[in-house]
Amino acid sequence: MHLRAATRSLARSQCMLRRYSSNPQPQGNNIASLLSEPTWSVRSLLPDSASQSSAPSISPKQLHHLLRLSALPPPATPEEERSMLQTLESQIHFVKEMQSVDTIGVEPLRSIRDETLAANKETSIGLDRLKDALAQEHVSGRRKRIQRVEQEKTGRSEDSIWDGYALQSASKTKGPYFVVETGPGASATKGTGKST
Repeated sequence: MHLRAATRSLARSQCMLRRYSSNPQPQGNNIASLLSEPTWSVRSLLPDSASQSSAPSISPKQLHHLLRLSALPPPATPEEERSMLQTLESQIHFVKEMQSVDTIGVEPLRSIRDETLAANKETSIGLDRLKDALAQEHVSGRRKRIQRVEQEKTGRSEDSIWDGYALQSASKTKGPYFVVETGPGASATKGTGKST
């Protein structure tokens, strides 16, 4: 019994090696020839029509239970139920195929970003990056408090764009507030926008 399981496991791993490997690299740097033929398709992970006719792993009762848990409406017709069951079977088969891939020696993905050493070095913050910020601080007093050195105005365009009179466009104002009518015949109430 163990020999049969080991043989089946070995055949499956050889099949996986063949299935997930790519064709030999074409000679030269011709990108068009590289992209002209696909080396792999996601359809290889989906079940073929012969295997779909086998006993389903999800019963209609389980499907209705999953739909209830997901707050989705139940299928209206038996045909729609069959379609949902086939789709669910296909997805379960896809997940099982993905789980059967040998991941020994593959480091798990911690996040979706470049995790190479060069990228980690580029994104890490060192003392050389902080030199400008540290130059804007000075230590004062007995308690060695760090205080920021005041900068003079830069004269940037944002300084001249700022409009301190933003309430001029409001149709009704009362003091530093704009007035909002809450309904027909309702009294005016103060809005939350205060002019500074």
